[in-house]
Amino acid sequence: MTAEGYQALDAELKRLKTQERPTVIQAIAEARAHGDLSENAEYHAAKERQAFIETRVAEIEDKIARAQIIDVSKLSGTQVKFGATVDLIDEDSGEKSKYKIVGEDESDVSAGKISITSPIARALIGKEEGDVVEVMAPGGAKSYEIVKVKFL
Repeated sequence: MTAEGYQALDAELKRLKTQERPTVIQAIAEARAHGDLSENAEYHAAKERQAFIETRVAEIEDKIARAQIIDVSKLSGTQVKFGATVDLIDEDSGEKSKYKIVGEDESDVSAGKISITSPIARALIGKEEGDVVEVMAPGGAKSYEIVKVKFL
């Protein structure tokens, strides 16, 4: 994952531990004070929220423990690899697009970040500026020309 992706996961983990956890513990305590737990909707909702938070905390801690952080600013070259920002032109429509290849947890297509495991990223890896790649998209095959590869 990129350093930016690591920082986002770390920030989410800290928020869950310092804000969400105490809030849900307080909500459980308040719901318990209302009496009969078997028919207490507030209690059950708070317990479900607590289970979600604990699952997410464990998931993030596992990802952080196994993560390899790549400093994209130290990468260079003309070949597409993890962390590269790639400018493309759709050969059919002439439409320009720009994608940064990132880890699965940090992908956000609307922000121009695609997962290393996505079909387009897999097609781009190892290619260079000027190459044409064909990607099998849900709407059929699409061809893109790689205009520029940079590492930001």
